[in-house]
Amino acid sequence: MREIFKRGSHLLFRKQTNILSAAFVIMVTYGLSHFVGLIKTRLLISYFFGSRAQLLDVYYAALVIPDTIFQLLIIGALSAAFIPTFTRYLSRDHPDAWHMASSTMNFVLLLFSLLGLLVFIFASPLSRLLAPGFTSTQISTMIQLIRLMLVAQAFFSVSGFLTGIIQSHQRFLIPALAPLAYNLGIILGTVFLSPSLGIFGPAVGMIIGAFFHMLIQLPLAFRLGFRFEFNFHFGHPGVREVARLLPPRALALGIDQIEQFVAVVLTSLLVPGSLSLLNVARLLYTIPSLLFGATIGQAALPTLSQIASHKDLTEFRQTLTNSFLQVAFLALPISVLFIILRIPIIRLVFGASSFPWAATLLTGKTLAILAVSAAFYAVMQLVIRGFYALHDTRTPLFVGLFAALFNTLFSILAVSFLNWGILGIAASITVTAIIETSALIFLLSRRINDPALTFTAFTSLLRMIFITGLTGLGLWIPLRLLDQFIFDTTRTLPLLALTLITSVIGLTVYLGLSYLFKIEQLSAFVSLLSRLRRFREILTPPTPSEPLIIPAPDQN
Repeated sequence: MREIFKRGSHLLFRKQTNILSAAFVIMVTYGLSHFVGLIKTRLLISYFFGSRAQLLDVYYAALVIPDTIFQLLIIGALSAAFIPTFTRYLSRDHPDAWHMASSTMNFVLLLFSLLGLLVFIFASPLSRLLAPGFTSTQISTMIQLIRLMLVAQAFFSVSGFLTGIIQSHQRFLIPALAPLAYNLGIILGTVFLSPSLGIFGPAVGMIIGAFFHMLIQLPLAFRLGFRFEFNFHFGHPGVREVARLLPPRALALGIDQIEQFVAVVLTSLLVPGSLSLLNVARLLYTIPSLLFGATIGQAALPTLSQIASHKDLTEFRQTLTNSFLQVAFLALPISVLFIILRIPIIRLVFGASSFPWAATLLTGKTLAILAVSAAFYAVMQLVIRGFYALHDTRTPLFVGLFAALFNTLFSILAVSFLNWGILGIAASITVTAIIETSALIFLLSRRINDPALTFTAFTSLLRMIFITGLTGLGLWIPLRLLDQFIFDTTRTLPLLALTLITSVIGLTVYLGLSYLFKIEQLSAFVSLLSRLRRFREILTPPTPSEPLIIPAPDQN
């Protein structure tokens, strides 16, 4: 039993030095967390959609303001400023790396507290500004929800820094498991507290989940050497570097959040349930980005930051390009899967009795429009981190500014003048993601300045897009045949069988075509899967003399 515990703890605390392997660890755990997140959303729909859809709209609208503060300060500080700076201190074996970490955490938490206090005080006018179409009862509920959710974001703020510290040490499993605890907290709040607290039950569950999101990361952070210091050494060079890098990234994230604000404003003017349906579609749409773009981006950022700190531009280019193609290879088939199987997937995931057929059809159309750009959005997560590793936060900021302006104007035109409803918002999100990603790729390719490597990546990407189109046919044809001649899809089990069989056929077509067209990323992916079979070796602790090796890109 002691040996099993020892090996299990080694697996949890083990360093992932290979980008694709680290990304796979994050991918699996994020996938599990997202699956639990789908269950959470299904429960929210079961409890609050239908006659109480306006309450669920309020819940989603209230989340936008506290989440924006968190995104601006914590995520902005971590992704663009803290992780690259802290990684550089660690790589140089700097003695006060931990002092710098505590000072930076205190600096950002102080800013969060000040902004949180302002939001708490001015929750009423902010709610009316954000949701002009809500009734006075909805606004009153929204104000209370915002103030409750600020408590959860406070726990997230501490937890976010723990994530940054752990990922800087190239440990990814524990931070990737933390969102699972968060979603479980909301599920508990929904199931056990909603009968008595109504829509406030999930909000209290959010606080519980955020607390456990923080708690699950503390042991590993302490094991790595972190000790909280109540200091405000804001003149520290590392803190000044974070403070210098933070504003452009915070502004860039603020620009990204404009999309959320525009969606809330416009959907509050539509029929009740519109914001909930849009969020349901977006939850599925973000799966390729979450599983592939964000995970490979998170896994690559510490390595890219290390390479950039050593001024090795050749290795930086190769690592970034390889990671870019891996994201595209994994995200493209999932995107086309959502387009073709949108109705069966939505019925299986969200088909509660309170979720009518009309809502299913509308959500399916919304998902299909969003899924067109899902792979682009996934790639964007990595490309932006490429800029951050080079300590360039300005370029994503300016590109994001123009993208946000375009998205706002397009959304207003589509909803207010063309009367496209949430389909117009989805179309705006899709077109904006395609344009923004293309612009960022172009600018980064000029920055790394390797025409031969750019041409190779472009030709590989074109082959992937071509076989993805053929995969779409490989999904659509069996879907129609099985639906018409084999399965009675009015029942759940036949619908599940149809979805699984069609998905397996489509993904088999994609992998087979990848082999025929000699897509290099297939061999890297197969190699990773073959390493996972050596599970006993994974659980075996390394010898003390085992050196730390950052593999070359072709070893991923």
